[in-house]
Amino acid sequence: MYDEEWPNLATMFFEQAAKFREQPFLWRKRDGVYESQTWSDANARVTALARGLLSLGIEKGDRIVLVSENRPAWAIADIAIMAAGGITTPAYTTNTAADNHHILSDSGARGVIVSTTKLAEKVIAGARGLEHVEFVIVMEDLPQETAGLKVLSMADVLETGQARHENISQMAEEIGREETACIIYTSGTGGTPKGVMLSHGAILHNCAGAVDALKDLKLEREVFLSFLPLSHSYEHTAGLFFPIYIGAEIYYAEGVESLSANMLEAHPTIMTAVPRLYEVLHQKITTGVVKAGGLKKAMFDRTLTLGCKRYDTGRLGLVECVQDVILDKLVRDKVRARFGGRLKALVSGGAPLNPDIGMFFTALGLRILQGYGQTESAPVISVNRAPDARLHTVGRPIPDTEVKIADDGEILVRGELVMQGYWNNDEATRDTIRDGWLHTGDVGKFDENGHLMITDRKKDIIVNSGGDNIAPQRIEGIIIAEPEFSQAMVYGDKRPHLVAVVVPDADWLTTWKRANKKQGELSDLAGDKDLHTALAPAFGRINKALSNIEKVRRFIIASEPFTVENEQMTPTMKVRRHIVRGIYGDRLEALYKA
Repeated sequence: MYDEEWPNLATMFFEQAAKFREQPFLWRKRDGVYESQTWSDANARVTALARGLLSLGIEKGDRIVLVSENRPAWAIADIAIMAAGGITTPAYTTNTAADNHHILSDSGARGVIVSTTKLAEKVIAGARGLEHVEFVIVMEDLPQETAGLKVLSMADVLETGQARHENISQMAEEIGREETACIIYTSGTGGTPKGVMLSHGAILHNCAGAVDALKDLKLEREVFLSFLPLSHSYEHTAGLFFPIYIGAEIYYAEGVESLSANMLEAHPTIMTAVPRLYEVLHQKITTGVVKAGGLKKAMFDRTLTLGCKRYDTGRLGLVECVQDVILDKLVRDKVRARFGGRLKALVSGGAPLNPDIGMFFTALGLRILQGYGQTESAPVISVNRAPDARLHTVGRPIPDTEVKIADDGEILVRGELVMQGYWNNDEATRDTIRDGWLHTGDVGKFDENGHLMITDRKKDIIVNSGGDNIAPQRIEGIIIAEPEFSQAMVYGDKRPHLVAVVVPDADWLTTWKRANKKQGELSDLAGDKDLHTALAPAFGRINKALSNIEKVRRFIIASEPFTVENEQMTPTMKVRRHIVRGIYGDRLEALYKA
């Protein structure tokens, strides 16, 4: 069914388009209704845009920055850039003009494809003074201020391409697997983003590995719902090129806030997400159950108990089996229906998933497969398989991928999936790839069954004043599993014990404010002693699950949630620790003096 020897990503697309022709491929919401674009339609637009780029003088190896929300035109532009011999350089829609300037300057991009006028204005501002940026193509209305740049509409570029006659699919066949497909700038949890160069072969290697990991699901005409940013390596591979690899349909979500409604409309069979989404869904479901109370809560709790026991022991007693069958219809079917009713698997990646969150969804009848990787590995290194998922692990390495543990515990990776290096940064490349091995910066070990277990980020490990190594992400996962909290960051490097900055759960905070007749936003309440007192008992529960050196002794309340907009989170929902430490460091340090 799949050809693992495709020479490049563009040729893979053209061959799949020729195979599936008039079948639906890309879906986007218009006027409240999802409309599809067929494989043939997409093929025609890719070809026209690639010819249009050639008319603008694009040559082999030229970088084109792509800035857009997830939509069919993103996929069209990405493939067209590659088919024309260019290198796609995605950028987040949340980037500031300064962020755009860094990517445009560092990559030496000749042009930009951008979706909206608003985003085009930030791109144009970021391009000021960069003579190598020759044009900006806008998918929608053109901005009035162009700063002297050649600004074109996508429609005009497509029309130009339609009048040309280059055989784009034939040209694409000359691109080798070893050539650079894209430069993806890391989202930067700890500093200035670096451009990760990924070959066509690295992404194809990942796609083949994903097929192997999901083969027990009997992949057929799959449906994906894409909502993570396509500018991130995870969604770029798992949400775009893997669906193309297996001939799947892709629905584009309207946004995270519309995700629940879009799941009911798209009825996805596979979804990829980061742990933060599962944490939010866990909070919503459990809060709803508590509010319902009575028989509904009792049935829900019993469903969880039986589901956990079946996972842990592999069997249930006779009476329990009967109960489980009944509860599967009364409880699990309703939960599955909220996800569209056809899900074969939820795939989690991008950060460690709290095992308790994974068990929650597993017990409710939703298969959740945790994987592991990073941008520098295109991104998948390992993933759990459907019949043998271990929630405390990230599964076994994908085929043709070597993984070993260094003497200091760092995970090292070798294979076609490894990046070619960091663009224009030989020193960082030499630090990260040594003797062909990618030094991931993550710490882990293999269990007795060959499943990889991630301990923590090497650079994020807290070393307390007693010399103990402490993994903060595990502790933070335990904190936010409690109903009082939605976000947390622990702190304590070179200190005698841990402290934390926490963000209260919005629903919990609303209920508390109403009960205590409090007014104002979180910023007004962050120093409120009553709120601090109300949250304190949660840490009594949390610390029971932690060893002595892991216990959180004191905490402060953040003045606002960690968000992408305030730069305290990356676009893939990881806490930017250095930013949060910069904001709350003085208050956290004061806890040690109190």
